[in-house]
Amino acid sequence: MIKDRLRRLRLFLQDSHVDGVVVSKLENLHYFSGFTGDDTMLLISQDAACLITDFRYVEQAQQQCPDFLVVKQEKGLLKKVAELINGAGLFKVGFEGSDLSFNQHQSISKELLQGKLSDSLSLDGLRQIKEAEELVHIRKAMAIADKAFEDIVTFIKPGISENAVAARLENVMRNLGSEKPSFTTIVASGKRSSLPHGTATEKLINPGEFVTMDYGAVCNGYHSDMTRTVCVGRADTKQRDVYRAVLEAQLLGVSLVKPGASGKIIDSQVREFLHQAGYAKYFGHGLGHSVGLEIHEDPRLSPSSTCEALRENMLVTVEPGVYIPDWGGVRIEDTVLVTGSGCERLILSSKELIELPV
Repeated sequence: MIKDRLRRLRLFLQDSHVDGVVVSKLENLHYFSGFTGDDTMLLISQDAACLITDFRYVEQAQQQCPDFLVVKQEKGLLKKVAELINGAGLFKVGFEGSDLSFNQHQSISKELLQGKLSDSLSLDGLRQIKEAEELVHIRKAMAIADKAFEDIVTFIKPGISENAVAARLENVMRNLGSEKPSFTTIVASGKRSSLPHGTATEKLINPGEFVTMDYGAVCNGYHSDMTRTVCVGRADTKQRDVYRAVLEAQLLGVSLVKPGASGKIIDSQVREFLHQAGYAKYFGHGLGHSVGLEIHEDPRLSPSSTCEALRENMLVTVEPGVYIPDWGGVRIEDTVLVTGSGCERLILSSKELIELPV
């Protein structure tokens, strides 16, 4: 698996016309080497793959990364990276411009004898198509999130705080095997549900309110992501209308995910549906994104998506929402896997409007 990833990376370096690359972003470091520690960098060229770390991680790296030469640094990580570039005679070296800081770039550069950190590269695109082993971890994380939803709908009732709901979700997921939450758990009730990223507060949940929950689990570094909105008690006419519009938009979005589909076009068709329903002005974010070692990855479903054609074994979320200030909001989100002929939902929890007893 790692050998194949290195092969694809080296082809990318060849196409990018660089002699090697310094990998500093933790997710890419993990992806290309298998190493799970920090304070480490990779230097990869056509002929070599070096993992540079310190005393704390040498033994761990040797165990986790048999395809790499593990190099122990004692006088500074950046200094050792420069030393290896010099020793390998690399002249044109790429780096992760979105991760390596200006000061780090300068520190390495001043130690170089003839080589240069010359090209800012994005390696994230090499992670877009998920491998079978990655999907095993992702499916487990999705299943844990589903189980947490099954539990939380029996827990929510008037008088419970948003923080208590978030804590319950996270505790259930940890007990089921999650390493940590995918991100800061979102629980937004009542008027606060109009906040797309309304993380939990001490606000108490009241009868008649929507409660939007956006959360996920992490398994072996891989994330899940789902959102459900429930009503505490009976929903009124407007709540039902908004919920129905979001649900139908979400179902439309899922139906459009298939190989060859454009991320921009899928987003625009769902946005047009919400426009016809009278709610497009309350939908201000992209329709979806991929997940994996990061919670937000490419490809995206959005007006600015650069994904011209989805491919088999890519992942995307489909998460339309309607957020009406001083009233509330609804978001429904599934993560789906692009298959050979369409897509497969990895989040299986019901999307029908759930009205909890009060």
